[in-house]
Amino acid sequence: MEQYLNLLKKILNEGDFKDDRTQIGTISYFSLQTRYNLQNGLPIITTKEVNFKAILHELLWFLKGDTNIRYLVLNDVSIWNAWPFENFKKSSDYKNQDINQFAELIKNDSEFAKKYGDLGPVYGKQWRNFNGKDQLKEALKLLKENPNSRRIIISAWNPNDVDKMLLPPCHAFFQFYILNGKLSCQLYQRSADLFLGVPFNITSYSILTILIAHHLGLEAKEFVHVLGDAHIYKNHIEQVKSQLKRKPYNLPQLKIKKRYQNIDDYSFDDFELLNYNHHPKIIGKVAV
Repeated sequence: MEQYLNLLKKILNEGDFKDDRTQIGTISYFSLQTRYNLQNGLPIITTKEVNFKAILHELLWFLKGDTNIRYLVLNDVSIWNAWPFENFKKSSDYKNQDINQFAELIKNDSEFAKKYGDLGPVYGKQWRNFNGKDQLKEALKLLKENPNSRRIIISAWNPNDVDKMLLPPCHAFFQFYILNGKLSCQLYQRSADLFLGVPFNITSYSILTILIAHHLGLEAKEFVHVLGDAHIYKNHIEQVKSQLKRKPYNLPQLKIKKRYQNIDDYSFDDFELLNYNHHPKIIGKVAV
């Protein structure tokens, strides 16, 4: 994962200080591209531990069209809790609960989860129901029937729905490409939190590409990642410098144990990560 470490170095060395929505402040660089060869293993950061379980559950959540955090919370994944919690704090039902108590309410009370656990029409909604269009289904159909098409695209950015989302899509638009029986995917990400978010995004879309290739009997070739506003938050700078002192390990392999007729039928237990060696975790606070 030298490509990722090179991104960190470039932003630290060439980026500019820039204010942002969260008021934390960033070092920012505009417009970057990295390429990850999926035939060399699963691109997952090894210079710190990345939560594979959370990445895979989140991806399956997207694929099923879900937008409520209850599925994630029930599977001990907390990466999306902060946004609905901040929304809950503005309600008359808020009684000084902390975020952990909020998660317990989501887990144990389905009606509470229905009221306060939804993020609005975010990724899964747009992938599976963009103004009535199931984009994932259409993409799979094109990949099967017209693999040379230049229109195999899925967009999470729906201008009509952006104002209804607790967090508008950062990874906004992706395209599939087939050549000689090998599948590649390119993602455009408008906003890229290099320390916390981007490691998830690299691995998530690499898994997605490997899964779609597996599902269609193709070979996964490459994930291409295009970043718009690529940034390191000011409160992550020391963590990034620590990470850059570490030497990467070899990439692990991703095994998918079954092939189903329906893309919706894949579950967490159908995937296995083999030989993931990594350095210890480095903690950083998410900017909400």
